[in-house]
Amino acid sequence: MVQKRKEQIILHFEKTISWVEKLNHVTEDEWRTPIAYNKWTLAEIVGHFKFWDEFVLFQRLPYFFENKPLPKAPDVNLMNHQSSILSKKNSKEATIFKFIECRRNLIKAINNLSNDLWNSEFFIGDSSYILASYFESQVEHDLHHFNQIHQKLPRLSLQ
Repeated sequence: MVQKRKEQIILHFEKTISWVEKLNHVTEDEWRTPIAYNKWTLAEIVGHFKFWDEFVLFQRLPYFFENKPLPKAPDVNLMNHQSSILSKKNSKEATIFKFIECRRNLIKAINNLSNDLWNSEFFIGDSSYILASYFESQVEHDLHHFNQIHQKLPRLSLQ
């Protein structure tokens, strides 16, 4: 069961790489146009994944099972705003490349986690979490945004 959950999460993250690679073929206009009124562009969506993957890699994974306090979580709105600004400046190719590079590092880190940690409990503040559930919530976050993109560009699906 543990191995299966881990494999499903890794498979999802691998699929996201393939899917985001397909975004190299969208037009610059599609890349830079908000997906809906008051929503982000594809550039901003993909760019913010990298920021959050880095946060997990460097501010969460090293601390989960060290019995040390986790670094304070950033202000979500501020972090998303910063990623948005950077994504607007960077080229489509650079944004996609950085996402893929970071996502591959996350996959590698997840692969390196021993199965006995997968159902282990850890704390963020006073809240307890199970590692598998933590990553499953990241999968849900990805799917939320990929579904938004699919609504805007139906030819793009995560399949």
